[in-house]
Amino acid sequence: MKDNGALLIPEPQAVALLRDYGIPYPDHDLAHSAAQAVDIAERLGYPVVLKVVSPDVLHKSDVGGVAVDLTDAGSVAQAYEDISRSVLEQVPGADIQGLLVCKQAPPGLEVIIGALDDAMFGPTLMFGLGGIFAEVLRDVTFRVVPLRHRDAEEMVREIRGYPLLAGTRGHSGYDVPALINLLLAISRLVTERPGIEELDLNPVRLYEEGLLVLDARLIQGAAAGEESGPPT
Repeated sequence: MKDNGALLIPEPQAVALLRDYGIPYPDHDLAHSAAQAVDIAERLGYPVVLKVVSPDVLHKSDVGGVAVDLTDAGSVAQAYEDISRSVLEQVPGADIQGLLVCKQAPPGLEVIIGALDDAMFGPTLMFGLGGIFAEVLRDVTFRVVPLRHRDAEEMVREIRGYPLLAGTRGHSGYDVPALINLLLAISRLVTERPGIEELDLNPVRLYEEGLLVLDARLIQGAAAGEESGPPT
């Protein structure tokens, strides 16, 4: 929970909401023990990623709440114990609801998409390339929702890094139509689900065909949480 009473929705519930809008996320399941994490990993296939699920942890990586490139049962079991210990050391008393075991996605180009309920403009969408492009170069664009197809297309095309998306130096480029459809889906989501204070999809990994959302952080406003509870 944030200081203003807003609720951090557990990632499995946030992902379920995304899937209601046709937004892809890697195959996953929630584990409540190291042995269960191994069973899930064996079923999904290696490599896998483990992520802590807790309403008390806003930034998982900052507290040792994520492990990637896990390629066998031993590394999964060890990561489960390491993450659980690290999170409780960094956030004493944290409510750990389990660890999410996700099929690790192939490499691709990473972008970020965010939505927030702006005090002046209302629900607003942000898009940009990930990593240094967003953090240092601030190569991002904004639009007030709801978006039309033309708005989403303009958001993608007006960033300085667009040539990386479209293809350059012999690379055929990435699936820009899928990215535009993702922006439109997020626009519909935040329009139809009032009370979402923040939604961060970071990173979203693009491929020549398709994309995957790799991490989703959803914060629901206090008033909305009191009226309807977290999304299901």
